[in-house]
Amino acid sequence: MLRWIRQQLGFDPPHQSETRTVYVANRFPQHGHYIPQRFADNRIISSKYTIWNFVPKNLFEQFRRIANFYFLIIFLVQLMIDTPTSPVTSGLPLFFVITVTAIKQGYEDWLRHKADNEVNGAPVFVVRSGSLVQTRSKNIRVGDIVRVAKDETFPADLVLLSSDRADGTCHITTASLDGETNLKTHFSVAETSVCQSVSQLEALQAVVECQQPEADLYRFVGRITVTQHGEEIVRPLGPENLLLRGARLKNTKEIFGVAVYTGMESKMALNYKCKSQKRSAVEKSMNTFLIIYLGILLFEAVLSTILKYAWQAEDKWDEPFYNQKTEQERNSSPILQFISDFLAFLVLYNFIIPISLYVTVEMQKFLGSFFIGWDLDLYHEESDQKAQVNTSDLNEELGQISEELLFLKAVSLCHTVQISYDQPDCLVAAGDPFSHANGFSNHMEYYASSPDEKALVEAAKRIGVAFTGSSGDTMEIKTFGKSEKYKLLHVLEFDADRRRMSVILQTPSGGKVLFTKGAESAILPFTTSGEIEKTRLHVDEFALKGLRTLVVACRHFSPEEYIDVDRRLNSARTALQQREERLQEAFSYIERDLQLLGATGVEDKLQDKVQETIEALRLAGIKVWVLTGDKHETAVSVSLSCGHFHRTMNILELLQQRSDNECAEQLRRLARRIKEDHVIQHGLVVDGASLSLALREHEKLFMEVCKNCSAVLCCRMAPLQKAKVVRLIKTSPEKPITLAIGDGANDVSMIQEAHVGIGIMGKEGRQAVRNSDYAIARFKFLAKLLLVHGHFYYIRIATLVQYFFYKNVCFITPQFLYQFFCLFSQQTLYDSVYLTLYNICFTSLPILVYSLFEQLVHPHVLQNKPGLYRDISKNSLLSFRTFLYWTLLGFCHAFVFFFGSYILMGEDTTLMGNGQMFGNWTFGTLVFTVMVITVTLKLALETHFWTWMNHFVTWGSIAFYFIFSLFYGGIIWPFLHTQDMYFVFVQLLSSGSAWFAIIIIVITCLFPDVVKKVFYRHLQPTSTQKSQSLSAPQAQTLSCMESLCCYQHGQSGCSRLARFLEQMTGQCQASGNHCHASNNRWGRHRRPQTVIMNLDELSPPLGFKNLGCSPDCYIT
Repeated sequence: MLRWIRQQLGFDPPHQSETRTVYVANRFPQHGHYIPQRFADNRIISSKYTIWNFVPKNLFEQFRRIANFYFLIIFLVQLMIDTPTSPVTSGLPLFFVITVTAIKQGYEDWLRHKADNEVNGAPVFVVRSGSLVQTRSKNIRVGDIVRVAKDETFPADLVLLSSDRADGTCHITTASLDGETNLKTHFSVAETSVCQSVSQLEALQAVVECQQPEADLYRFVGRITVTQHGEEIVRPLGPENLLLRGARLKNTKEIFGVAVYTGMESKMALNYKCKSQKRSAVEKSMNTFLIIYLGILLFEAVLSTILKYAWQAEDKWDEPFYNQKTEQERNSSPILQFISDFLAFLVLYNFIIPISLYVTVEMQKFLGSFFIGWDLDLYHEESDQKAQVNTSDLNEELGQISEELLFLKAVSLCHTVQISYDQPDCLVAAGDPFSHANGFSNHMEYYASSPDEKALVEAAKRIGVAFTGSSGDTMEIKTFGKSEKYKLLHVLEFDADRRRMSVILQTPSGGKVLFTKGAESAILPFTTSGEIEKTRLHVDEFALKGLRTLVVACRHFSPEEYIDVDRRLNSARTALQQREERLQEAFSYIERDLQLLGATGVEDKLQDKVQETIEALRLAGIKVWVLTGDKHETAVSVSLSCGHFHRTMNILELLQQRSDNECAEQLRRLARRIKEDHVIQHGLVVDGASLSLALREHEKLFMEVCKNCSAVLCCRMAPLQKAKVVRLIKTSPEKPITLAIGDGANDVSMIQEAHVGIGIMGKEGRQAVRNSDYAIARFKFLAKLLLVHGHFYYIRIATLVQYFFYKNVCFITPQFLYQFFCLFSQQTLYDSVYLTLYNICFTSLPILVYSLFEQLVHPHVLQNKPGLYRDISKNSLLSFRTFLYWTLLGFCHAFVFFFGSYILMGEDTTLMGNGQMFGNWTFGTLVFTVMVITVTLKLALETHFWTWMNHFVTWGSIAFYFIFSLFYGGIIWPFLHTQDMYFVFVQLLSSGSAWFAIIIIVITCLFPDVVKKVFYRHLQPTSTQKSQSLSAPQAQTLSCMESLCCYQHGQSGCSRLARFLEQMTGQCQASGNHCHASNNRWGRHRRPQTVIMNLDELSPPLGFKNLGCSPDCYIT
């Protein structure tokens, strides 16, 4: 019971040791002192809440928001003391906001629960009590032997025991984990591979010892001890023996495996961990504005309290004849009375804080994010991939960013390539396992985890040395038609530190040979023979042509040398402690005294329109940094080919620095050179080693050099260095907004570090996509994502935030002014129903619709004129100056509302023809009516892109207010304590003077605003305003905006919803194939921008590593 409670509360009992012991088939020791370890069950929990903790946990999260917590305090104050307004006025809006948010989050979590139940309830087969038993996935326990059939997914992390193949291997695809569709071969140890029946498995006596769960998909350290005939045999276990949950079995009839990690301890589940919360600059500005308004509220409350007591210093106002004090009031403490009055004024003015702002912003971001996925311009038809939004909280942030024969054999054998044939189950065909290579198959296709490996093997095949398949530990190649078989003895896996991979093979003649390939810096220093200097020149020549280079070498072992090598490898691989370190030592010992064979070059083809996209970003004011692992020459060549560097640019280099002093001196030389040649554009190239030195002691000088360069290229970068560069740019004095874009697993840390991370759906897996905030299919889509979506989202959210503060200033300032005319008696100006519904009903829909559909400029104009992005740079629309303008405008309009109505009724309240007089509720209703009309029309003046939905909510909100007021004031409501508003609104509308006052006051408020807009548009127009005159005629000639349009060929389930929305908004013709639609875009930010992009995709589409913007770049 206690364990269940801990699981419900989200606590996991800590592991007691660094390793875990798993008894296969749960065959525990029979002695009485053994206490089984406790492991997690196999349930997957991706949900955030349970039925028990939803209410407290959700409330806790919501009340961490300052506005919600503030209104909670106000509501409690209203319950505890006598306040001028009902607790309903604060409680109802708070309840509405909390409820709407809770329903949204609860529904999303219910969907997660539903998906979890489908996974946890999936049928699986396990070996129990000597038979194969069907059960549910959630019932699998650590130690259970699980059977998985072809094309099924693995329900837990399993150590492979056996397969239907004689050699105990199987093929899997990990597309759901890392996006790689290639086949991977996994192995079982020889002692368990023979157990292919349930009875044999039931009799198996084996124990698996392995590390405790960790998130790294590619790391597993363990060993298996098999007891045969009383003898214990120990075999090492590594990643090649572990079948990960979520992977799928391919080309193998069935396998048996023992569960070692289950449920939330599986590697797939551990990768669910939440990323650090990113907050947009708009949200930070919003919180700052909220604090300022909180200060205004406190000032008004304190001032009103002081003025009340100053006024009551005169006896005639302290206790007038019509309002005598009670004995309790006379004897009460002055301090407590002062506090009570202060709290009462705080309650009276509390609506200056817009509680509904947060829920409106949430709805705008959530609904607006769908427009990116619906944008046909961001849809890639060949791969059937559309843009996806993983984090809608950052929408507006997008608007803020800155050759020998042995050599050919080595190429054909030193790899991890798999082969797929036309026929199913081809690799286990009867007879010769290499029958397909001997002519029985007309088609075979290579699969590899690295596109480079696949390209090299295919190239060697075209030359005449073809890899034709593998069976167990035997690999076969055909050398100009002659078949040769090699036995695979060891694989020395690639890692980022060594930057090479190797295989040890037994040749047909019985000799032992090592083949290795890797970066030239990782191979050439260890070579002792071969055409070293000649090959070095060839590598440099390949790099200058923009090719991705590899160097290939070999080493022949004598029998004695191989025995030593085999012993070292087995010892390191069976170690449970410090296995990685011991393996590195063994690899270093083996991969030396190499004979150089040759070098390869693979073209890293760029995607379409990479150069145009980078140029558009530059014109938009974004400085681009390229962060790549390629060598210097390759990186420079690719930078030139994609337009990152120009041919006329002066290229500065910070390379191969070996000491802090040497690095500092070079930086000072570069700084002087930039000052001397200030007219010329400069580009900086820096390698990873020099960057480490520069960041250690000379960070300020390095950033000064980078700031004065038009483009920066960082080569030979490790993944962690990429993240450090992003952090360096983020924390620079200019505080730019950074955007990182990449497509590989080595880009994840950089993507998570940047303000906005974008993943490209390339061929290096989908880890970057899964960890990004947004994902696009091609690099060229970045231009529209930033220049159009970013622009639109920013102007929408910026106007939404400031308009909310403006209309609340208009709302509460007349209440403050009214106190001067009622002796600060805390009398409310508005009826409590109006107080409650102002933000919820009367003024909420127009701004929400505006924030979804507004377009200052036509999307095609924004794409064709990237310079328009600069108009929203540095968070210009949410600057303090703009905020002050909206605030002062609210105060001015509020003064006009109040004193305009006062002038009308202050001296003569007989506004009816029959001499009937109006009272204070009529006065307050007049002010409220003028206010609702004015703030709604003010938003109409700010709207540039009108749809029928804008018209409906704008004029409909005003009409709804009138209809509601007539209905509310025309009936005596029995559940209300007072009937203050009965027939008030009807009488108000019966007065011609009141109608005249409404029209005059509204015109008085809005006419200066119209004059200002006309004046500035004609005398000081911005670039955006100049482009607006071009966008209208262009829009008329274009048949479709092609943004919100549905997919024409049914590629997406949301297409019908998209088209329905377009038809509703009057932007899409019902029967045509094109739409007159508004593209929902993104907004801008307050600080300089930096974009960090990774363009390192092989294969046809991608071709670059990480592009980044420097601190002073402005995504405008």
